[in-house]
Amino acid sequence: MQIALDEAHAAEQRGEVPIGAVIVDKAGKIIARAGNETRAKNDPTAHAEILAIRRACHALGVERLNGHDLYVTLEPCNMCATAISFARINRLYYAAEDVKGGAVDNGTRFYNSAICHHAPEVIGGLEEVQASQMLSAFFAAKR
Repeated sequence: MQIALDEAHAAEQRGEVPIGAVIVDKAGKIIARAGNETRAKNDPTAHAEILAIRRACHALGVERLNGHDLYVTLEPCNMCATAISFARINRLYYAAEDVKGGAVDNGTRFYNSAICHHAPEVIGGLEEVQASQMLSAFFAAKR
């Protein structure tokens, strides 16, 4: 999770919302990492999770990430939760809950939905305080 937090910090330094993601294989080797790039790419889908999934699939030459784990600093939104499902991520670890926009343990709870094809194991709350403080400080500075 620390590497995902490093990616979030790097995103913040670029003026992006500070969210970072890392995908690791069964042995714990990092396959891909990313921070938000929605502003840099002028792309509302350039969330850290989506970018990390794309990079991991490209690096491995596959369309599914069976057996891989994703670490992300904020509870994924609907778009990202769906992409995680389609990618067949094994485990999802997230830091801070997103009561307003999250779709895993809040909001739509996508993985409990009948339309969800694959639900990863979900572990939330890792480094929650650090991730929450980073996001709160970022948005407070914008106001």
